[in-house]
Amino acid sequence: MDDDPINNLINRRLLGKTGIGNEIKEFLSAEEALEKIKLLPPESSLLIFLDINMPVLNGWEFLDAYAELFPFRADTIVILSSSIDYQDRQKALEYPIVSGFLEKPLSLEKIDNQFNR
Repeated sequence: MDDDPINNLINRRLLGKTGIGNEIKEFLSAEEALEKIKLLPPESSLLIFLDINMPVLNGWEFLDAYAELFPFRADTIVILSSSIDYQDRQKALEYPIVSGFLEKPLSLEKIDNQFNR
């Protein structure tokens, strides 16, 4: 999820080329994504690309809310951010639900490296 519709469009097209998932959904806000996840069956599996800098509920707040609301889910969350701040990378590692940290822009090479494809 990203608050920039253009980034979402580019990422959706890239992910579509990988065959990494059956269905790609994009969200402009963390709140909207959390509400959608609440409606999914608990056994479903998601791959979530999360931007840190978003309005209202930022990426860190999303992670806190996600951990509280969905402790039973086994989703994969990857931070996708324009931040090059080492502290952001370190903070991401503090969340057991985060499996990676990628810098924007997303690319097929970054996807392949993240998922060892």
